[in-house]
Amino acid sequence: MRRPVAVRVVGPMQWIVYPALITVAAAIVLQTPVELFGLHLPEPVIPMVLAFAWPLIRPSVLAPLMLMALGLLLDVLTYSPLGLWGLTFLAIYSVVLASRSFLAGQDTAVLFVWYAACCLLAFVLAYLVMAVIAPTPASLISVVLQFVPTLLLFPFAHRLIERFEDGDVRFR
Repeated sequence: MRRPVAVRVVGPMQWIVYPALITVAAAIVLQTPVELFGLHLPEPVIPMVLAFAWPLIRPSVLAPLMLMALGLLLDVLTYSPLGLWGLTFLAIYSVVLASRSFLAGQDTAVLFVWYAACCLLAFVLAYLVMAVIAPTPASLISVVLQFVPTLLLFPFAHRLIERFEDGDVRFR
């Protein structure tokens, strides 16, 4: 006699909507003008975690739409030109989606190197777009001070990938 096995079906609410809402809340909190001991809160690009993790979890039509919405929200919060971060998130999503067959099942160190390369690509793309649009280029020190905290968010991307990678066997 076979025992019933609990099958965990992961829907879009669990792997897209809830992480996006958490990202929105964290982005709003970190964009508040708080100063402690003369230091401001770090300003990582939190949706970068989702742009890296979502194509590895499952290809979807909803994820790029959500990334574009998160990018527009980040543009509004950071006073960036509308579409700047949405463009970079979609670029990262497409790069990771194209290399999905290689990255699936890789070691944490390999995923971190790819995450770092994707973050570098996103920041270079955003810097180049801003250099074309703005009359003066952005400070490289401020770009690095935003890049480093974004790199430190990799454990969240790895946790998201580990949690939902085996959630639905239809997408292996």
